[in-house]
Amino acid sequence: MKPGTARFQRAEAALEASVRQTIGSRKGQPKHAGSVRSLVLILGKAVPELLAIINCSQLVTLAGPARARVGPELRELSIISDGAMLVRGDRIEKVGARAEIEPLINAVCEVMDAGGRLVMPGFVDAHTHPVFAGTRADEFAERVAGTTYQQIAARGGGIQSTVRATRAATQDDLVEIAKRYARWFLRGGTTTIEAKSGYGLSVEDELKILRAIKRLGEDAETHLRYVPTFLGAHEVPEEYRSRREAYIELLIEEMIPLISEQKLAECCDVFCEQNVFSVAESRQILSAARTKGMRLRLHADQFSLSGGAKLAAELGTATADHLEHTDAEGIGALKAANVQPVLLPASVYALGSARYPAARAMIDAGLAIVLATDFNPGSSPTTSMPLVLSLASTQMKVLPEEAISAVTINAAYSLGRGEQIGSLETGKLADFVIHDVQDYRHLAYFFGREHAWKVYVGGRPAFAL
Repeated sequence: MKPGTARFQRAEAALEASVRQTIGSRKGQPKHAGSVRSLVLILGKAVPELLAIINCSQLVTLAGPARARVGPELRELSIISDGAMLVRGDRIEKVGARAEIEPLINAVCEVMDAGGRLVMPGFVDAHTHPVFAGTRADEFAERVAGTTYQQIAARGGGIQSTVRATRAATQDDLVEIAKRYARWFLRGGTTTIEAKSGYGLSVEDELKILRAIKRLGEDAETHLRYVPTFLGAHEVPEEYRSRREAYIELLIEEMIPLISEQKLAECCDVFCEQNVFSVAESRQILSAARTKGMRLRLHADQFSLSGGAKLAAELGTATADHLEHTDAEGIGALKAANVQPVLLPASVYALGSARYPAARAMIDAGLAIVLATDFNPGSSPTTSMPLVLSLASTQMKVLPEEAISAVTINAAYSLGRGEQIGSLETGKLADFVIHDVQDYRHLAYFFGREHAWKVYVGGRPAFAL
């Protein structure tokens, strides 16, 4: 919707009336009616120079130590009741009580009245596969009828099915498809995602996916932030099934050097699992990626106790993801190596499994847990962090406040972004969400719906109801 068009003008007038009604209906507020018009106009313009967010029932800042949170720290959200926040450009200038912030509002300041709603950092989704073609709805129906994920994969379905569809798509096709999913993420309150490749499994197609991710991250209209990860070791492609060593050589000798040279990925991931990549193969691939300066991540112990968690600890990866079958020994190894577990309960749910990761044991061991969606077309076709929060609490007994830390500040540190996002503190990027609830616990409690009312990325409106 472009400024100046009739559609924009109608939306502008409706939003202005709504904002005026909200502001006028609340007693004891300063009169900033002159700012209402400019507040509406920023939906079609650049980041405002100065923006005040007032009337927050809870301002969940997550201010605290400059690192991922562990143990009791996970429960410390640094909430300011009746809070407010001042944003200058794309950065947070000040957070505090409403009485502290309102005197700083001047004539040029845009004002956003949160209307007594919850305000908190945007969700940081640290494990997604967001660029692909096609769906696997047919396989979903098969799994409901009793066929397992592994059985579908063994006959050439699963990841290979998505690889075929993604190879047939152009880069432009993939960008347009992924923009739709970007809107879904933003609508749910997610402002940053880790974005894996892995549905190309050839030099040409893995580069195509990573270039699509790069375009999405640079597109000002997309708004969503992307952290690219190379996952060429997601599966052995069909044409290499009888010569898997040659595919591993292709990954190490061609793909990783090219991707590093072109700066298309920050991280490298491997699916370490029985019948996919062994511990030895995973070690070989990740070691090669490390020599090229990539940070390491690892799909570990999803379907079996494969030794993935121990390998992650041995290599000192940034994260070990899934961990549904990780035992006490593996948890101890992750703790000793300071590896962050990324837990993906929506994948367990979507596959119809009852085996969730031992989140409570990981928290009690002092691990800096992360929660993420695992958005992908097969085992977790959801972008919903509120769903993940609810599953984490009901199925893994993660306390609501622990879960909030796991999808914001801890997720940010797992991506090497903790100094910039994940909390609402002076100097950080102004990535925040106004949720249409009054209490952070409502996000998981009222499950089955998205709560985001307004979403801002770098001080810019990215989504609004």
